[in-house]
Amino acid sequence: MPDLSNNSLSPHSLAAIDLGSNSFHMIVVNIVDGQIQVIDQIKEMVRLGEGLTKEKELRSEVRIRAIACLERFGQRLRDQPEGSVRAVGTNTFRQIRDDSFLKAAQLALGHPIDVIAGREEARLVYLGVAHGLATKTGRRLVVDIGGGSTELIIGEEFKPIERESLHMGCVSISRQFFADGLITEQKMEEAIIACSLELRPIRTRFNRSHWQAAVGSSGSIKAIREVVISAGWSDSGITHQSLERLKERLIKVGNSQQLQLKGLSEERRPVFAGGVAVLLALFRSTEIEGMLVSSKALREGLIYEMLGRIHHEDVRQLTIQSLGKRFNVDQEQVKRVSSTALALFDQVSFSWMLNDPEHVKILGWAAHLHEVGLAIAHNQFHKHGAYLVENSDLSGFSRQELAILAALIRGHRRKFPLELFEALPNKVINSSKQLCVLLRLAALLRRSRNASAISNAKIEAQGQKIMLKFTPGWLNRHPLSHEELKHERTHLSEVGFELSFA
Repeated sequence: MPDLSNNSLSPHSLAAIDLGSNSFHMIVVNIVDGQIQVIDQIKEMVRLGEGLTKEKELRSEVRIRAIACLERFGQRLRDQPEGSVRAVGTNTFRQIRDDSFLKAAQLALGHPIDVIAGREEARLVYLGVAHGLATKTGRRLVVDIGGGSTELIIGEEFKPIERESLHMGCVSISRQFFADGLITEQKMEEAIIACSLELRPIRTRFNRSHWQAAVGSSGSIKAIREVVISAGWSDSGITHQSLERLKERLIKVGNSQQLQLKGLSEERRPVFAGGVAVLLALFRSTEIEGMLVSSKALREGLIYEMLGRIHHEDVRQLTIQSLGKRFNVDQEQVKRVSSTALALFDQVSFSWMLNDPEHVKILGWAAHLHEVGLAIAHNQFHKHGAYLVENSDLSGFSRQELAILAALIRGHRRKFPLELFEALPNKVINSSKQLCVLLRLAALLRRSRNASAISNAKIEAQGQKIMLKFTPGWLNRHPLSHEELKHERTHLSEVGFELSFA
């Protein structure tokens, strides 16, 4: 993380951006005595999900609209130092197949955009909501209805216990059932049934017996609350009865464009019926009678996550440790390979300009999980391990971070998989290859799996040239390692590195 004292906008300023399927949100905060003080908020109804074609590409007019919004956000964040901004793309970003959009979006914003998995989105939503509620005992169900997905989380205090992300949201359901604007009783029931079917596999895990209070977040739920309270159907929050009455009112009006409901903005009208259908299906399926509404959600969760990383409370470290234990990774070997990899890193970090704090973290995590694939089979365990990591919902990690981590694990032995590294974002290709070289050398030098120290091994690096120096006679006393280094020299030469040793 950056030294926030150098921030020209504010000495303790952070920004979080939620790039949803319906709207883009940005929040800028000051950190005062460890507390968040909001100094700016911007929201634009981009409706990214509406522009997604069947081929999972964005229609040009929606792409232009999204880039223009990000340019405006980028202008506001121009003075923010690198690392003080966290932007995440959710459901629609997860589906877009055209990599050029993500690159253009990052260029417009001026900061990286992490595409996060649905269950990671759920964790961050819960983190934001939990910090906005009075701390009390008891479990709560948190629901966040987005444009293309709905997140459900059961948690206690600040800890999520159950997380799920479902493929339904106010935009996607509105497009599927109310695209022409007409709201009939039949269409509404069909929409609710479709949402109920999506909920069916998880309804037992999330029903009323597992929590004491329900809390909603997101624009759809806040809009529904405003409408039912303004109509006098509820005193506070959303009740099941008020939601049923709202459904009947929508059917009576019969058209999204003609909805004149107090508390409902004009820009939300086209997707309001879809949001109501999703929430009503949730109330029925999980036996919710009443729901409180939180003003905090994903973007606040991002801020608290960033604060945790600043104060060395990184959930990613706990995630890596948990995964290692789950697959019975040899912890003693982890310690040997990690210590060797980090010792090598310390010697070349300056010459290779590996000066981002994330570099040493990624290397350590890759060392911790480099043998995780042994839980499947010894043959090609590096490939199994890479698959496990890249396709797991690992708390705290974005898809890009998982891709880097998987590439290091896949590349820590045998042939160097250059194509995996070339597929990474341009900014991290070179550093990721360098980290992989360090992991390869550490795993090679610790292959004997004993405690014999090789801490005297020195490494020098200049560009693509790498020189390993051992204490006199070490290579002669370790002929197997000597032979393996010769093979490694060949593997690295195939991808442009020149390894020498003496």
